[in-house]
Amino acid sequence: MILKTTCTLVFFLPLQDAVCTLNTLQTNACALEQVRRERGHPQLQLQAMRGFLERAGLVVEELDHLNIIHVTGTKGKGSTCAFTEHILRSYGFRTGFYSSPHLVEVRERIRINGKPIGKELFTKYFWQVYGRLYETKDTHGGSMPAYFRFLTILAFHVFLQEKVDLAVIEVGIGGAYDCTNIIRRPWVCGIASLGIDHTSILGDTIEKIAWQKGGIFKPGVPAFTVKQPDGPMMVLKERAKEIGCPLWVCPELEEYPADSEPLRLGLAGHHQRSNASLALQLSHSWLQRRVSPAAGFQPSPIMGSILVFSNSTSLSSWAVGLEDTEWPGRTQTLKHGPVTYFLDGAHTTRSMLACVSWFSKVASQHERTTGSVSAGPVVRVLLFNATGERDSAAMLKLLVPCHFDFAVFCPNITEAIASCNADQQNFNVSVENMLTRCLDNQRSWRLLNGQEEKPGAQLLISRDALPLVAAERCSKTLVFPCILSALQWLSQGRDSVLAHPDKRVIPVKPSVTAKAAPLRDAAGIHVLVAGSLHLVGGVLKHLDPSFAS
Repeated sequence: MILKTTCTLVFFLPLQDAVCTLNTLQTNACALEQVRRERGHPQLQLQAMRGFLERAGLVVEELDHLNIIHVTGTKGKGSTCAFTEHILRSYGFRTGFYSSPHLVEVRERIRINGKPIGKELFTKYFWQVYGRLYETKDTHGGSMPAYFRFLTILAFHVFLQEKVDLAVIEVGIGGAYDCTNIIRRPWVCGIASLGIDHTSILGDTIEKIAWQKGGIFKPGVPAFTVKQPDGPMMVLKERAKEIGCPLWVCPELEEYPADSEPLRLGLAGHHQRSNASLALQLSHSWLQRRVSPAAGFQPSPIMGSILVFSNSTSLSSWAVGLEDTEWPGRTQTLKHGPVTYFLDGAHTTRSMLACVSWFSKVASQHERTTGSVSAGPVVRVLLFNATGERDSAAMLKLLVPCHFDFAVFCPNITEAIASCNADQQNFNVSVENMLTRCLDNQRSWRLLNGQEEKPGAQLLISRDALPLVAAERCSKTLVFPCILSALQWLSQGRDSVLAHPDKRVIPVKPSVTAKAAPLRDAAGIHVLVAGSLHLVGGVLKHLDPSFAS
């Protein structure tokens, strides 16, 4: 789509046109070539980002007015941001929140007061920014920013135009050379739990990754982190000293002065407690500066290296923000009649460990409840996919002790026919490659469970035949071509949302239908969806009407 109209008029084009145009930046040839050039010179990424920002009509200095909270980490940074945003919103501040990836619609990445930016505003601001960049591309070698860079610029533009009191900014990948790191003067920085991920970009050891994450530190700006392993913690301390950044380690949530009732979090799972502690410190630090801007950052009393709230401050004033926080797709439970879905976007071995711990606990609780009202069995189903360079086999190994009756694999495709759902299109990987990855995951699961592979069993992939494809290598593992077909099979018409007359029914082979007898007879069906946030998003699109466009 080539735009020749002025950026003052183009925002009258539909939202779908904006999203489709945004998707062209996924595979923009100039952008891909730029990434290849910059890979060996990561500092060029920030230089390029400043250039794109200026072409969009912004300057780096303007970002200082957003009163930014900048957060990175391997696991939990999104949840930390969600807690932090909700705490400060509960105090009456107008908040901006930039995160990634989105689950269903790209508008989720840019939030005002906790809600995705409206369709009209997204369209308006998208064409304003895209128009300015497009009009200047010929004088800059024909270059346009890649997808994530563009959305980062768009978020800054939206927050400035909408005059938020603060912006919570989640880092994309790493920190030091992430495009969000053009921020010069955040009010406070946070680093959530560290682990191994994106090794081709950040390095193959947790210490190298810690160095990248510590790159968001700024001179004189307070920073907080959760307890980390000794190696990466030492790196973070060295980075903080080198940059001139005061760094504190957050206490355990149990160490805070509390009222009589135990604190409840809106997000399930024990691992969310460290994220909540980090959010408390980030919010507390931000509020200190807001109340006394002339004084700058004045830390509360310190016990050792741990910053804590004063003894006169309990958690009661913060409890609402923590208890009411919602962050879909992360340790989320949806009950649809006899079918209960447990959704978690865990996509690293460390986050999968936390996911398994959470699922084992909550699924057992639900099974005891189901068993008390019915003598029938509860069937456990794993719905899994993983993308990119992630170690699927390592994650699947952690899931084996959960004792699933079925393991179902599918790509991150919502439906196996071409649709207008541009928000979830990914042009960087082919359908064939995605399905091949599913077969690899299925093979790993079989081997982990001591099952021999049937000779000659294979999935014949054809774009024309995709709606009918569903292959199995044993009675308990199946591969489906899309999320909807997998959900329809495992729910067997027992989920009223999926069984709605408006839902298109995707046919499968009779032999595959026959394998579902235990699902039809079960007192309950418990489905864990994990391995990819994009998979979780595709599932929510079908299960949660609030995500309907």
